[in-house]
Order: sequence, then structure tokens, then C-alpha cells
Amino acid sequence: MKYLTFCTEKYSLKNGMEVILYPQRNMPLVSVNIWYRTGSANEQSEWNPLNKKKTGLAHLFEHMMFQGSLNVPKEMHFKYIQEAGGTLNGSTNFDKTNYYEKLPSNALELALWLESDRMGFLLPALTEEKLSNQIGVVKNERLERYENQPYGLAWEKLLSLVFGEAHPYRNSTIGKMEDILSFTIEDVTNFFNAFYQPMNASLVVAGDIEISETKKLIEKYFDGIENNSQIPPLDFVDSTIKENAFYSYEDNVSLERIYLAWKTDKNFSPDDAVLDILADLLTGTKGGRLIKTLVFEKQIAIDVSAFHFSGKYGGFFVISSTAKQGGSIDEIKSVILDELNKVIKNGIEGEELQTSKARINSSFIYSLQNLDILANQFNYYNYYIGSPDSFAFDLNRYENVEPFHIKSSAGKFLLGNYAELRVIPKQRGNNNG
Repeated sequence: MKYLTFCTEKYSLKNGMEVILYPQRNMPLVSVNIWYRTGSANEQSEWNPLNKKKTGLAHLFEHMMFQGSLNVPKEMHFKYIQEAGGTLNGSTNFDKTNYYEKLPSNALELALWLESDRMGFLLPALTEEKLSNQIGVVKNERLERYENQPYGLAWEKLLSLVFGEAHPYRNSTIGKMEDILSFTIEDVTNFFNAFYQPMNASLVVAGDIEISETKKLIEKYFDGIENNSQIPPLDFVDSTIKENAFYSYEDNVSLERIYLAWKTDKNFSPDDAVLDILADLLTGTKGGRLIKTLVFEKQIAIDVSAFHFSGKYGGFFVISSTAKQGGSIDEIKSVILDELNKVIKNGIEGEELQTSKARINSSFIYSLQNLDILANQFNYYNYYIGSPDSFAFDLNRYENVEPFHIKSSAGKFLLGNYAELRVIPKQRGNNNG
């Protein structure tokens, strides 16, 4: 995969903000992508002078940063970009918050101005009305996506089973409802001052750009923004799943579902790519081992999926399956554990592995045709491994996986204690929590 390289330039402004430039002159488009190294994990750090830790603040800022800043009226960020012919959005996860725009290259200065204004001048435009409005938006989002969504509470319940009390991944990114409703101007101000500053950000500008002119624009809009303080450290003592953890709850669903989860390691660790491939081998296609067994041969489940999540502070491997009407969750669990034991005992076939590698490779290469995804990937690599042009390194991790790696990593992580969550239809179940 040595051929997969992109000629990028990386440098830092005097305030510490990292800048990554990638010229691609084949289309008159530019993507502006900024990462703040702040996600829901940082809500557990000592960011608040009053030491009032609240969940959901990073996600709230995904909303608040679109509510206007000193020189940009409320909601006008969207209007300016869309009227210039562009698109925009933001996202938040455990580790980061990012904002991105894709627009005609002659509108690059507009995007840089908008991003710099909310980095440097958000607080002067902050009002109780704006905060109250976005608290309502986030509250409704939580109701829609969690409380009132079938199986919607499973994710955060599973996280609480997998990760210990002190782990920064224990809580879902959207936050707890009681915390969302209690946010204050003081909370927002303290969190913004702690994390949303140049030294904690990296900016990617990719597409139809001229390097020297782009540098001048970035210096014009960002170089004068000062840092507020040192970034609060995130210190925690991790713990293993000391014994199999079980939880079940009733929900407004018609079919039972089971989740099994094991703690793993952080991203780019030696086992990371191996476990990604294992998940693909189990459920990545209709011929995946668990899909073939549970859905087609035994016909006791309507679906089964596996995925491996890995972040800066750890990871977990999850398998979930929804029982067919009349199907047995206990039997589904037994089949899942049996299949994992087969992998650990007998390994996998070389041809099976090569097919999975080709599928992962093809999907990844295809995704890079999207300028937004490409720009975001530069920030991803820069954040986690310090080198924005790490595409070849990343893909080689998968290419170098051999059958014995699958057997070894599965045995290392999936023979240990696990978390089990069951979601049961209300008319059939017994709530134990």
C-alpha cells in the first residue's frame, strides 16, 4: 500500500493551532475541517473550577457553536455557507468535536472567517436564551434517539457495564437527561475556556487551494486568537470487567435482543486492526460466520452484527443479535460463544481472510473520493498518531494480518469476562434495574 500517499504540509501557528494543507486542483472545491481534541471523555477531567462534572457538554457545544458568535448572528453560519453553494455539519464522539464545510474554492475565506469567529469570539454572543433553546433541542434529541427509540437505551446501558465508574467512555456522548437540563451559562463558559482554544485544535484545508495564499488567510483569521489556559488533564484509573456483568431491561419492542461486549485496547494498538477484521469475518457480509449460522442455517435470529470500537482511551468488541419470533436468546448466545471458541481453537482460512482484507481495502479507497472524508481523515491520523498522511500505514495494518493473528487476538480479549445486556419486550420480561 506504499502507493497511497498524499502530499500534505503541516505546521503550527504561534498560538499552537496545527494546520494541515493538501492541494488537490482537479475540482474547484475546498474542504475546511477543524478538530477540537475534546469529546465527551473530557467531561471527566478537572475542567470546572467548582468540580461539577456533567455529561453531554461536548455534544451541547456541537449545537452551541452554530448559534452565532460576536460577528456572526444566530444561525447565519448555515445561511452564509449554503448561499455560497456549500454544505456543512459537525460531529462529536468520545475523543473529539469537529466542524466541517465543503464549498467552492473561491469561498475559502468565508469558511475560515466563520470558523475563526466562533473559536475566538463565541462567548461574547452567548445568552441565556440561546442556551435554553439548545438545551431544549438536545433534550428532544435524547428523547427521540434514546428514550423513545426501540432499543435506544441499550448503548448507554452497555457502556456502563463495560467501563468502570472512572472511565471516560462510561457515559454516552449525548449525556444524561438530568445533566442536560441543568446546564448553566457558567458550565458552558468554563468548558469553552478549557478546551475550545487554538492549542487544542487542528485545521485541515484540502482541495483547490494555492498554498501561500491559504497560509496568509489562515494567519489573518487564526493567528491572533489567544489561548485561555492550559488544557485540563484527563487522569483516570482503568479497570477490567472483573466478572461477567449482566443486565436486562424491558422496552417497547416486539423482539428480544442480546448484546455481548468485551473490553479491548485503544486504537492503533497491535490488536486493533485484527479485531476489525474479526468483526468483518463474523458479520460483514451475508456469508459471515454468525449471519450464516444464526440467520440462514438455524433461522433463530433476524439479524446479527459485530463491530470493534477503539479510541484514545480504550476499546470494546460488541456482538448483538435480535431473536426471531419464538427464537431463543439463550441459544443465540450459545451459538455466538461457540463460534468465537471455534475461531480461537481452529483459526480461520487464509482465503476467508484475504476476502475480508480486500473488502476493507476497497471500501476505504472508495471513501477517499469524497473530499470531506479525505480532509477528516487527515485530522484523524494527525490526532491519534501525529502524522496526517498515514493512509498507507493504516491500510498496511490490515494487509499484514495473518490467520494466527486472528486466533491470538480473539483468545487474548474474547475469552475473558464480558458484559451481557438483554432487551426484553415489556409484555414478556422482568425488569431487574
